[in-house]
Amino acid sequence: MRNKAPLFNEPIYAPYKIAALVEVLSEQGISPSSSLAGSGVEEDRIYDATALTSVRQYVAVCNNAIALGAHPSTPFETGARLHLSAYGMYGYALMSCLTMRDYFRLGVKYHTLATPTLTIEWSEHDGKAVWTFPDALLFNESREIRRFLIEQQYTQHVTHLQDVFGKPCPPLKAYFSYSAPAHADLYSKYLGCPCVFDHEQCELHYDGVILDQKPHLAHRLTAAVLQQTCERLIGQAKVSSGISGEVYQRLLRRPGEFPSMEIIAQQLDMTPRNLRRRLQAENSSFAAILDDIRCSLAVEYLKTTKMNTDDIALFLGFSEPTNFRRAFKRWTGKTTSEYRS
Repeated sequence: MRNKAPLFNEPIYAPYKIAALVEVLSEQGISPSSSLAGSGVEEDRIYDATALTSVRQYVAVCNNAIALGAHPSTPFETGARLHLSAYGMYGYALMSCLTMRDYFRLGVKYHTLATPTLTIEWSEHDGKAVWTFPDALLFNESREIRRFLIEQQYTQHVTHLQDVFGKPCPPLKAYFSYSAPAHADLYSKYLGCPCVFDHEQCELHYDGVILDQKPHLAHRLTAAVLQQTCERLIGQAKVSSGISGEVYQRLLRRPGEFPSMEIIAQQLDMTPRNLRRRLQAENSSFAAILDDIRCSLAVEYLKTTKMNTDDIALFLGFSEPTNFRRAFKRWTGKTTSEYRS
């Protein structure tokens, strides 16, 4: 299972990651003004709950840390300070999950709410629960910054799992797709497990037995409420950001009567080719947006109405009910009857 790529330039995230990194750098004698130089983030706003920043701005501060000669432990220290409580609704939704399997699943599903700098995936095989971090960066950055982000991301995962369990729960093993750096000893110190370099891809392995265990703050009602909130927040981000947001809003104006990409492009005063390029720059596509809207509407209709699946299929623009049922299975992993029951 894999999370969708985020929008890098959109200021839609609270600056909690920036604040944590600036704090670590300050303890090394690097001033906040130097840490934030060129990022567009003002020093007096990094603790402002109303301030919004982008992934790109956070990466700019990470680049500053490297350029300013920050200690190699900087990304590890930053990741260790980013407890789930810093992530707002996303963090509390994960802490209240009913099982650790839900935690892994929702961690990926709602990752776009967490100022994501890398894509993440998770899978379950050979008795292990495995986080995977695809090698291709989602933006054009150096190998050095990628390593910095991986070091921080791994430490965050270890920190978060401890938050959810209420006690240390170190990985079985950590794998990295690059050669061991000069500060390789820091890896096992912060991650608490053996580390393997020059692996085919970046992976973090946990004992699969934890998947059926219960987080110490698990609560059925709280989990349901917070997960609904996360769904709404993701929906708001989709319909309010960039050219993708424009397309979402126009397709949602009259659900069931979805204009073609050519019509949407005309409405936005551009050619279909330019629209396609603009969407690709935001790691999206017209087909993916339409698919997402149909999925959201299908789920809503099945949950809140008594419409039969044939009518829902027709309303969502499917020529045949069987095509809709096949698509719904692909979207959710369940049949329409299983979902409704």
